[in-house]
Amino acid sequence: MNGFHPTRPAKAGILSLPPIFAIAAVLVASLALSTVVALATPERWQQEGWKTDFSRSSIDFASIKSGGPPRDGIPPIDDPVFLPVNQTSGLDDKEPVMSVVIDGAARAYPLRVMIWHEIVNDTIAGRAIAVTYCPLCNAAIVFDRTVEGTETTFGTTGKLRNSDLVMYDRETDSWWQQFTGEAITGVRTGTKLEVIPSRLEAWASFRDRHPDGEVLTPSNPGLRQYGRNPYAGYDSSRVPFLYSGPMPEGIAPLSYVVVVREGPEPIAISLDRVRRDGIITVGGVTISWVAGVRSALDTGTIAQGREIGSITVTRNGEDIAHELTFAFVVSAFLPQTAILD
Repeated sequence: MNGFHPTRPAKAGILSLPPIFAIAAVLVASLALSTVVALATPERWQQEGWKTDFSRSSIDFASIKSGGPPRDGIPPIDDPVFLPVNQTSGLDDKEPVMSVVIDGAARAYPLRVMIWHEIVNDTIAGRAIAVTYCPLCNAAIVFDRTVEGTETTFGTTGKLRNSDLVMYDRETDSWWQQFTGEAITGVRTGTKLEVIPSRLEAWASFRDRHPDGEVLTPSNPGLRQYGRNPYAGYDSSRVPFLYSGPMPEGIAPLSYVVVVREGPEPIAISLDRVRRDGIITVGGVTISWVAGVRSALDTGTIAQGREIGSITVTRNGEDIAHELTFAFVVSAFLPQTAILD
């Protein structure tokens, strides 16, 4: 495929091991991390080089855990490279991509790339955006990266909170919770990013909807094992990774759930329920089941992942922001919200 075939083997590491060995390595790393977590304090983070103003915070610092990699150890993409849809071949029709459409300009960000980088700092139709994906929460969210009138870029801290990506902005070193889009420590504590509507859909769906669109491609195809899922079997696991918060009742923690926060009260509905009903309308929002989308977090090869489908979420025919995440994420970040199953 243009831009996607590795030209050399990826570097060795936990995320490039066969799944069974990767799981064993993660378990060993989890035990080692218990000591690191105990030392996870602003003083230690400052020793790591952070210039964050930790005197300003909206969280308990004990909730922050090291995910293993250092700052930008999961490297964000700052100079994204795109191919036209009609020059892109080799993606499985059912492979998941994040898609964004702004003022008629359409771009797809394949999860085979996002799973290795988690953040893409991009500009589309003149609008500065941050395309983000947290594999441990399956949270695919696009933000406007203009903060308080100033354009910034985002990186990965190497930290997790409630198993969710903690980002940082490069202007102030403030830390941001990816799922909520809110700064949780630093001078921008309490500031919220604007969420831009996006879809998690099949490559074939994007290709057919936007034949003049563009597709994110690795600038260095050999940097990572693009097309591989380093979290093989994760969405069939019994428990989330590095998560110690409340668990949902009556539904498995890693069951897929649709979350809509565009309204007075959040809405959470299991993907199984949407699949059974086909279309659900609640609070003026229409949630529709879409078949033919693979899981990126199932088999070791994303193109072979089981089909889980996806959804569209609209109000008055227009796409609105939403997430297709896991049930435990609702318990962690929206504890007052019941999941309709």
